[in-house]
Amino acid sequence: MKIGAPKEIFEGEARVAMTPDSAAQLQKLGHTCLIETGAGARAGFSDAAYEKAGVEVVHSAAALWQASDIVAKVREPSEAEVDHLRKGQTLISFFWPAQNEALLQRCKDRGATVIAMDMVPRISRAQKMDALSSMANIAGYRAVIEAGNNFGRFFTGQVTAAGKVPPAKVLIVGAGVAGLAAIGTATSLGAIVYAFDVRPEVAEQIESMGAEFVYLDFEDTTQDGAATGGYAAPSSPEFREKQLEKFRELAPDMDIVITTALIPGRPAPKLWTEDMVAAMKSGSVVIDLAAEKGGNCDLTVPNQKIVSGNGVTIVGYTDFPSRMATQSSTLYSTNIRHMMTDLTPGKDGQVVHNMEDDVIRGATVTHQGEITFPPPPPKVKAIAAAPRKEKPKELTPAEKKAQEAAAFRKQTITQIGLLGAGGAALLAVGLVAPASFMQHFIVFVLAVFVGFQVIWNVSHSLHTPLMAITNAISSIIILGALMQIGSGSVLVILLAALAVLMAAVNIFGGFLVTRRMLAMFQKS
Repeated sequence: MKIGAPKEIFEGEARVAMTPDSAAQLQKLGHTCLIETGAGARAGFSDAAYEKAGVEVVHSAAALWQASDIVAKVREPSEAEVDHLRKGQTLISFFWPAQNEALLQRCKDRGATVIAMDMVPRISRAQKMDALSSMANIAGYRAVIEAGNNFGRFFTGQVTAAGKVPPAKVLIVGAGVAGLAAIGTATSLGAIVYAFDVRPEVAEQIESMGAEFVYLDFEDTTQDGAATGGYAAPSSPEFREKQLEKFRELAPDMDIVITTALIPGRPAPKLWTEDMVAAMKSGSVVIDLAAEKGGNCDLTVPNQKIVSGNGVTIVGYTDFPSRMATQSSTLYSTNIRHMMTDLTPGKDGQVVHNMEDDVIRGATVTHQGEITFPPPPPKVKAIAAAPRKEKPKELTPAEKKAQEAAAFRKQTITQIGLLGAGGAALLAVGLVAPASFMQHFIVFVLAVFVGFQVIWNVSHSLHTPLMAITNAISSIIILGALMQIGSGSVLVILLAALAVLMAAVNIFGGFLVTRRMLAMFQKS
């Protein structure tokens, strides 16, 4: 089959659906690759690079559409591009069939097969073809960079000779792929990051990345993060009100807000209202990654950056992946290549459009003169929702004080019991043992008690339990040896001094090694 990639005609679009590297992989499947001249120029791929990779450079879009059996694009086709389609030809691109019904009907009338990369089901086997996740990952990263470009301060806190700089506070609304990418980028820049998502099962992912999950005091057992193929499901009106109430509470403290919430087939939900923008500090920034679908912020203007009356910058760019065209094209062309691998099981260049395959069926929106959208649910559940975890209860100062007092009483009772038992045992031994033995035995008992009290109460975050035991034993040796150094015997003094030296090396060496190990896990 001949696979062609035309130059994108959408204004400002710099990505390309085929790179020289992906073309080389497609040729290994038995396909012939074509590219329109200049198609990869804005992404950093020259015609010469394609020719070197064995790709035929075609000098017009019409000629490419005519010569190709399969056309790979980034953006959904225009009406003029759809008119190039012919019966039996395949188009692979983003398509958004729920929002483009007329375009869908037009493709069906042309008899073409359309594979929508935005319809790839979110199941484990399809992750390598998940172009939405690839582009969302880039958008999340770029959103933080764009926020930094419009924010007048550091992300990280600093203490300088000129004064102290507090760290920026960043709120990420939506912890999908874009949200998690934004969290990772913002935390790596040193910001204090908060994140919210309607799916409570993502709280662990958020916290593992160094951000704080924003909990709501609301129970909604109907929420299911996997109900719509791994995306967040629409929320109930009651949940939405609680959500907005929490955002209003957070708005005055946030320096940067990045919204990423989208629900497939629906306009973007309004989550950051005009009054929240008004409550933010002058100089704050809102980055709306849902701008192309209407925006999560009331004030978002698609493809524009505006400044509100109180000095808050709202960025509504819709081309974040295109602003990193080389990286985006590399990832997207890899997604296309993996789709072609599934469509070419024989590796002989012959396409087998298996409508029994969950991935191929889910992504196909027109086939053999019929509209096949929406697809049936995949046989494999997209993402299994984790059991709902209860929000840990925060103790009041009075409850914390009562808890500490109870722990102290328990520890005191335990120690008194142990001292009593030890004293009774010591008395029993003293009744039968000679005085010379008792002198050494009392030293040993005291050394054991003091050694364990000194070392065992050190937090285990500073050393392992095994190291705590060895250090406790070493401290017993040191205490016992120190008490024997004053003995009149030269041999005893020498042995005691050697015991102090070796035990000290063990203790201080253990703490030094532990400190170096902990330093490996600290941020540089």
